[in-house]
Amino acid sequence: MINLNLFPSRRLSIYMVRLFLTRSLAVLVALVLILMTLDLLGESGKILAVPGNGDSDLWHYVALRIPLLISRFLPFSVLLGTLIAFVGLNQHSEVVAMKAAGISAHQILAPLILASIGIAVVLFAFNETVVVKSARVVTAWTDNDYKPIPPESGVLSNVWLLSGEDLIRAGRVSGQGSTFRIANLAIYDRTGGELSRVIKADSAVPVPGGSEWTLRGARTYDANMNLVTKQSQVTGLSGVTPTQLTLAKVDPTQLDYWTLQQRIAGLEAAGRQTDEARAGLAHKVSQPLSILLMPLLAAIAAFGLARSGQVLVRACIGMALGFAYFVADNFSLAMGSNGAYPPAIAAWAPFLLFLLIGETVLVRTEE
Repeated sequence: MINLNLFPSRRLSIYMVRLFLTRSLAVLVALVLILMTLDLLGESGKILAVPGNGDSDLWHYVALRIPLLISRFLPFSVLLGTLIAFVGLNQHSEVVAMKAAGISAHQILAPLILASIGIAVVLFAFNETVVVKSARVVTAWTDNDYKPIPPESGVLSNVWLLSGEDLIRAGRVSGQGSTFRIANLAIYDRTGGELSRVIKADSAVPVPGGSEWTLRGARTYDANMNLVTKQSQVTGLSGVTPTQLTLAKVDPTQLDYWTLQQRIAGLEAAGRQTDEARAGLAHKVSQPLSILLMPLLAAIAAFGLARSGQVLVRACIGMALGFAYFVADNFSLAMGSNGAYPPAIAAWAPFLLFLLIGETVLVRTEE
């Protein structure tokens, strides 16, 4: 008799979900520990080379990097965890027993898909509240060669802006409104396409009610006279607004969903390209939802007779399908950021494609 319920029994559903969650968590912890150790080995020398940095700064770097690693490798951990769980179920003939009881492959996967939806929701919230802040701070800290940076929210680093013929580089932009300021400013003053002056300043703040900025700790190099002059305070950046600087660098990985929407509206109002920002906005939803694909892509390891000796081969195929999805997703997102694909297609095409592939493989394997 065929079981027409969407889910198997409550006991079996809890058993499957527990296997799924524990294996996935174990893989995630192992991956994060290994990758964090390798990353720290490469960066610890640079961090400790800065005078005043010590062990606390190493732990601070670890605290900033771990959320990024969790966000990036959680879908892959779910894939490997599901494969491990399914291989064990197959080898112990538990899948055969389930199917003998009239439970279909889709019913076996249903509890895992439901658990994946919960993980996806948690990952989306984690990305929006923790990961974007960590990415913003660790990028600014890295660009500043691990020297101390202010703790303000909304900090941007390595911002470039073209104002007329002049090139402007802001090492760090932070604050809002009256607290808005630039650190490590460089202005490349060009006339007729040729460099005439280079103005560097330790910091810059907008003049209240004016269209210029106060540059502090300024050093001006005159290319014509080959002369460097130093001034404690000068005015410059005429006509440049704080909004231009914040819109000059819109990195979807460093902005939450709603802030990114506001930046996209600002870019559109300024007549700027929004393909990269729109692709990143759509990917903020599609990336957590990719977790739903992992049980489907790994299901090939669960079905088929264990005595056929092909369990390891099927597990490798499931892993290859998962790798192929991540490659296709990154490629599609890069194409969308460059304007080659529409943003919605760039974010969702790999998801839909591998959903169809996973479903096809599942049906064929079950037969």
